[in-house]
Amino acid sequence: MLSSLDLIQEFVQSSIQKKDVLLSNPSLTAQTVYGSNQLTAKTEGVIATSKLNHTASEFWVHANSSHWELINEVLATHSYLLKGEIDSRGFYRYQYCQVPKGYKVQCTKSVMLWRAWWKYRKNALRPGIPLDLLIQKRDSWYPVRDLTISDGLLYIKTLGSEIAIHSDDLVIWLSKIEDSK
Repeated sequence: MLSSLDLIQEFVQSSIQKKDVLLSNPSLTAQTVYGSNQLTAKTEGVIATSKLNHTASEFWVHANSSHWELINEVLATHSYLLKGEIDSRGFYRYQYCQVPKGYKVQCTKSVMLWRAWWKYRKNALRPGIPLDLLIQKRDSWYPVRDLTISDGLLYIKTLGSEIAIHSDDLVIWLSKIEDSK
C-alpha cells in the first residue's frame, strides 16, 4: 500500500508530466477529473489540484490542509514554490522556479529561517557577501546579511533592502547544501 508521502509524490510527478493519475490509500485519493489532477483527503475534500491543459504546470494547495506541509515539501523538491497570497477559496498557488545550483529550497514559517540563521550567522561577519542563506524577493534570490526579531516581526537585511515579516508568515528561502566530506 502507498504511504501518503508516496502518493503525494506520484500525484506531483504525474501532474508535472501532464499524465492522468488514479491512486488511493486509506486517507488520500489522487485522480484526474475534467482535465485536472486532484488530490483529495477523505476527511477534508480536495486539498490540491493541477490543470493538465496549462502549458506550464501550476499547483493549487489548500492552506489549511493537514497534509499541507508534506505537499509543500514534495513540491519544493521539484522546485515548485509558493507564489502570492491565499486565494478566495483558501488555496496557495505554486509555480516552477529556477533554484541556483548547490542550494536546497525551504518554504517554512519565518521562525525556521531565524533558527537556520543562528547556524550561519558567524559566516555573515566575514568579509564579502554571505551566500549561506538566500531569500526570494521579486522573483530573484538575495543573500541574507542579517536577521533581527522585534515585536513579533522578523527583519531580514539583504543587499540593499530590508524585509519585515511576521514570525508565523511563510517565507521562501534557500540554504546552501553542505558537502558531506
